[in-house]
Amino acid sequence: MISNKLLSGKVAFVTGAASGIGRAAVIRFIQAGAKVAIVDLNEEDAMRLASLVGEERAIGISADVSDESAMKEAYERTMERFGQLDIVFANAGRNGTITPIEHLSLDDWNGVVETNLTGTFLTVKHAIPHLKENGGSIIITSSINGNRYFKNFGFSGYATTKAGQTGFAKMAAAELAQFGIRVNSICPGAIDTNIDDSTNRDDALLEEIVIPIEYPLGNQPLAGKSGSAKQVADVVLFFASNMSSHVTGSEVYVDGAESLL
Repeated sequence: MISNKLLSGKVAFVTGAASGIGRAAVIRFIQAGAKVAIVDLNEEDAMRLASLVGEERAIGISADVSDESAMKEAYERTMERFGQLDIVFANAGRNGTITPIEHLSLDDWNGVVETNLTGTFLTVKHAIPHLKENGGSIIITSSINGNRYFKNFGFSGYATTKAGQTGFAKMAAAELAQFGIRVNSICPGAIDTNIDDSTNRDDALLEEIVIPIEYPLGNQPLAGKSGSAKQVADVVLFFASNMSSHVTGSEVYVDGAESLL
């Protein structure tokens, strides 16, 4: 059972918040006593989740993380509503197009970079002025892909952005430590979410590059199945709280040993 005092008096800003890992984190934050800005591309979903968890403790905001003016406005609305900012969970992301590099179009490449990498940059950049006074915690959703796992053939664009996110997080951690701002990353493996809804997969072209790899006993050693969004949210809660007060510039793999095979 999560203590409702763990994040008491704190305000969190979560992107990609209306579904999957983001939604699970919102619920965890609310349970721990925080107030939350629920930021999502889908306004209806964001508002619905805010209503579900309690509009006195949450606000639903529609914003495209790759749109700088939209992110500025999202933070302004958060500050107007709650008057402070303590936790930022830069979670919004998408898989993009899964295809060999040879066939990956520039538009598809730019699309995943804009959401995953530029979106993370803008989410962090515009949080800093609000976090500087009292410090805080920034958590970035990266992935095992691009960091410790390179067997998802066709994920070159996605994996590149995920490697970029962990590098950016470390640079930000060093730069912002003097202001009491911690920056850490989570690297999930296979998790039951709806991220595949944003995936364009070309299986016919992937046959050209896939190297067959077999796991007779499966590739999920710890539990024998994919992880849950709730399990990832538990790690996010740790990074958001004072339980990790001396932890910054780190990444935690939440994958049941999948990336170790």
